Amino acid sequence: MSADPLSSHRWLSIVGIGEDGRSGLAPAAAAALDGAQVVYGGRRHLALAAPLDAETRTWPRPIHDAYPEILARRGRPTCILATGDPFHYGIGAEIARLVPPAEIRTFPQPSAFSLACVRLGWPLAECGLVTLHGRALARIVPHIQPGARLLVLSWDGSTPSALATLLAERGFGASIITVLEAMGGPRERVRSGRADGFDLETIDPLNTVAIAVAGAGQALPLAPGLDDGLFENDGQLTKAEIRALTLAALRPHPGQHLWDVGAGAGSIAIEWMLRHPSLRATAIEARPDRAQRILRNAQALGVPDLSVVTGAAPAALAGLAAPDAIFIGGGVSEAGVLADTLASLRPGGRCVANAVTLQGEAALLAAFAQHGGSLRRFSVDRASPVGGMHGWRPAMPVTQWAWTKP
Repeated sequence: MSADPLSSHRWLSIVGIGEDGRSGLAPAAAAALDGAQVVYGGRRHLALAAPLDAETRTWPRPIHDAYPEILARRGRPTCILATGDPFHYGIGAEIARLVPPAEIRTFPQPSAFSLACVRLGWPLAECGLVTLHGRALARIVPHIQPGARLLVLSWDGSTPSALATLLAERGFGASIITVLEAMGGPRERVRSGRADGFDLETIDPLNTVAIAVAGAGQALPLAPGLDDGLFENDGQLTKAEIRALTLAALRPHPGQHLWDVGAGAGSIAIEWMLRHPSLRATAIEARPDRAQRILRNAQALGVPDLSVVTGAAPAALAGLAAPDAIFIGGGVSEAGVLADTLASLRPGGRCVANAVTLQGEAALLAAFAQHGGSLRRFSVDRASPVGGMHGWRPAMPVTQWAWTKP
């Protein structure tokens, strides 16, 4: 095999290391580690890689404080130790944003997810992969689907028990939870139990959780238009049918950021984020009690990273990062709201505004006349009791304006 033509430029090595330490490293990875002048890593990583002739530096807190120091070493042999596969929920991707990939050599080992699948005989491609390391427990909620197999990176030894409690509370107590501790090393241990009877103790902080979801609980459907009853609200709520149509009109794409202006219960922002894990949203709500309600809804429905700004538009929009999409569900007729939100929208961004009042409809008609776009009117009738029988009861019609910024 010919030599790597870029090897002389690859001054930074990222070495994945497992619980078996040096004995599990490939010769090339060991050579990169031994050839470094400085080795960065956590205390556990550095201990697993011992003995080391190089200078060792433990990660500071926060870890990014070390990045300028690493960049200052450009051109000199430097090594970073990571767990398993550095580019699977690891430090690799973050470092690659700072250092050109042509200057990096990476030596991955099997990830915790791969090791767990080997132990359980699960096909990795068919499992839901979630990390709760440094992240809110509620992020698991959208992944809890009947029959799903989930692999979860834990924050510490308390995560498995917290997951068991959450599953049982949501009606999935029959789920089997398997805790895989310190995989690949002498301390490895694999234990299982039902969520509703979970009693495992003294769980190693280094653990991965496998969940075989079972039970008759209520899972969040994958389609937009969640049942209205799932949202705590005071009546200020975009109803399920209109919500589904609104999400379709917003046309979300991965990585985009939504402003939900006049958010009410936060249902549009929440359902936007549920469409894809990379989607972000900021809910802007004037009333503090409703803003707190939005936070509770976001937590309950599995999008705890939803940002909530308490204040009235347009003043509350000042200083916010420019959005890729905007939904205006309240206050569309207020002076300056529509003009200021459209001015903030990125080129190519999408705005959708709904109105039920005559004043709001007039504002949307004016926007349509000025900017173009599409204008639609929706009416939903629902069957309701009429004496001992049923009849149609119409909801207030909704006028919707949708527009893509040139």
